[in-house]
Amino acid sequence: MKPVERLKRELAYHGVVIDVYADTVRVPNGTVAKWDFIGHIGAAAVVPVLPDGRILMVKQYRNALDRFTLELPAGKLDAADEPMEVCAARELEEEAGYRCDALEYLLTINTTVAFCNEKIGIFVARNLIPSHQHLDEDEDIEISAWKIEDLLEKIYAGEMTDAKTVAALLAYYKKYCL
Repeated sequence: MKPVERLKRELAYHGVVIDVYADTVRVPNGTVAKWDFIGHIGAAAVVPVLPDGRILMVKQYRNALDRFTLELPAGKLDAADEPMEVCAARELEEEAGYRCDALEYLLTINTTVAFCNEKIGIFVARNLIPSHQHLDEDEDIEISAWKIEDLLEKIYAGEMTDAKTVAALLAYYKKYCL
C-alpha cells in the first residue's frame, strides 16, 4: 500500500484528557482530505483478582454515554513516559482501594483506531492488599466483586460495552480460565 501523507495538523481543542486536531492528508490516489484526530496520552487498566477468583469491578457514571457503566479500574497516564504498569498500580488503589506486590502484563489495546491514538496497557493483579480509595473530586465509584462467568454473560448480552473491559475480560478468561 502507498503511504498517506499528512500535509498539516492543526490543534482545534486542547482538553484535560484529549487534544483534538484537524488533519489535512493526501491519500494514495492523490485526493486531499480532512480527517479528525484525537490525541491521547495513554492509559492503563487492571484486572483485580480476589483469592476466590472473583474480579473487582468499578461502577461509575460516564458522561459520554449518559449512564453508569461497569468497568475495570483504569485511568490515564500522568505523563507520556510514565510506565503503564505504574499507572495501573495507582489506579488499582485509587479506584478499587487495593494494592498488590506485582502486576502481570495481559495485553495492550488501541481503543478507537479510526480517529484516536489512545493506547491502554492492561495488567492482572493478584494477592490484593486492602488499602483505601483515593478518588478524584469528580469521581463517585462503587466497587463490586464478580465471577468471570457472570461478567462474560454481561458482555454477550450487550450489557457491558466498554472496550478495554471487554477485551481484558475475554483475554483474562482465555489465558487463565480455559
